[in-house]
Amino acid sequence: MITGASSGIGKATALECAKLGASLVVTARNKERLQTVLGKLDRSKAQEHQMVLADIATDEGLNTLISSLPALDGVSSNAGIIVVNAPIKFLKDDVMENVYNVNTMSHVKLARNLYKKKILKKNASYVFTVSVGGVTAFNVGNSAYGMAKAALNSFMKFCAVDFSTRGIRCNSVCPGMIETPMTDTNGLFTEDDYQKDMEHYLLKRYGKPEEVAWTTAFLLSDASSFITGVPLLVDGGASIVK
Repeated sequence: MITGASSGIGKATALECAKLGASLVVTARNKERLQTVLGKLDRSKAQEHQMVLADIATDEGLNTLISSLPALDGVSSNAGIIVVNAPIKFLKDDVMENVYNVNTMSHVKLARNLYKKKILKKNASYVFTVSVGGVTAFNVGNSAYGMAKAALNSFMKFCAVDFSTRGIRCNSVCPGMIETPMTDTNGLFTEDDYQKDMEHYLLKRYGKPEEVAWTTAFLLSDASSFITGVPLLVDGGASIVK
């Protein structure tokens, strides 16, 4: 299952996993975009794909999704939003609550339900899309987003411990800046700003969604069968350039 599959990293993960032969359940809250992704999924190996329209940041949406699922071999948990940067003294309660609800609690509640209801098969793999924000990167104005992502990364490790009794592996991917709609700031930053920021990356560029998707596919596959509890950085080397 791929959550947040209608755009960005979630969409790329769905497309790449289908190419590798996986049968998918794709879910998101935007019907039109999700249907477009469903139509593009590879079916050359007789895969059977389904979509579930649901906003998993709400109890109603979560229940809709859970009741629609078959047993799962793996999960790529991608749902997320980004917020406008603000120094700590200007943080607003409603902004923090919203970003925590979507970027942390929706993932927590989904994982809890999938495990409790035994929808996750034994020896399944669970991959959370986190971020370098709050894990290796601590920038002015990014505290709300970073704290939510750091909490999710910590939750991943607790899942790795709890779920290991059924042989279920849990890991996270922690991307740096990736060229997705989430990083479009509507003119807040200029092209020069972006170019200057790219200098902080050893590879002197931002990542592509499919580069994160390939990492997730590796963690979902048997190729990573002895890896669990690991936050895997996908950041073009930015974390070691300080």
